[in-house]
Amino acid sequence: LNTGTRTHVPDTRKSGMCRILRLSLRSFCSSSVSNEPSSIIDPASGTGKTTLACSLPGPVAFFDFDKSLEKLGKQPGADKLLENVIELKGVETWEQLRRKLQAGGWDDIKSIVIDSISVVQAMVLTWMFENIKEKGAAVTRMEDYSYKAGYRHLFDTFCLLFADLDAHVRAGRHVVLICHDAEAKVPNPQGLDWLRHEPKLENEKNCMLRYRVKEWADHVLFVKLDVHVNKDGKGEGKGTRTVYASEMPHCMAKSRTTQGDFGLTLGDNFWDNILY
Repeated sequence: LNTGTRTHVPDTRKSGMCRILRLSLRSFCSSSVSNEPSSIIDPASGTGKTTLACSLPGPVAFFDFDKSLEKLGKQPGADKLLENVIELKGVETWEQLRRKLQAGGWDDIKSIVIDSISVVQAMVLTWMFENIKEKGAAVTRMEDYSYKAGYRHLFDTFCLLFADLDAHVRAGRHVVLICHDAEAKVPNPQGLDWLRHEPKLENEKNCMLRYRVKEWADHVLFVKLDVHVNKDGKGEGKGTRTVYASEMPHCMAKSRTTQGDFGLTLGDNFWDNILY
């Protein structure tokens, strides 16, 4: 399907531009994770997703829909890191987000972060219910549309964001979309299905946003805290992290510039591994 949002992007290795990086981070400080986005990422766990995003080449323009910068600002030593960041306030709806991305005033910006794209999907749904009627009737939920039409509307509307972001990439800016993760069942024709971590985006048959974002991206990175099981059967960790840049049974990932997985230490120049 051609939605009209695809644009030519220069080869990443030659241009030094990163079309999109998705950091799907999961907190392993708890044995259970709520479906609410605010509890999937526990800032106290030290996963470091906001720190990583703020350490991009700056100035970094940051859409902080998850209110992560405020939490980061309370941590010791965060002041210097946040000097690199310009928080874009006053953006609360789908229309406002697109209008801001299409406006001028970006000349000095080197990187754009949207935290999180899972919240943006919810903004799209709100806009849909207000603006796309079903045979003239008001809509308040997906089921109010005719069969599967709501998912088609969501897919087509969300994909408009790619064109807005492509314009910034062509201007030489890095774009990072942070996404919450979801556990998804992977079909296995040769045996039992299994679960893996994937972006928390809609994945219905007529609205496979999860795979559309992966297809569009140069990099899909999964970052997690390392955990091992001790002899008593309990999970343990020492605060170390691993970045996965290649598809694994337990996570969706890919990269055009690096392969495999590598250890991550906050404070290191992480983006040197990705931005060639």
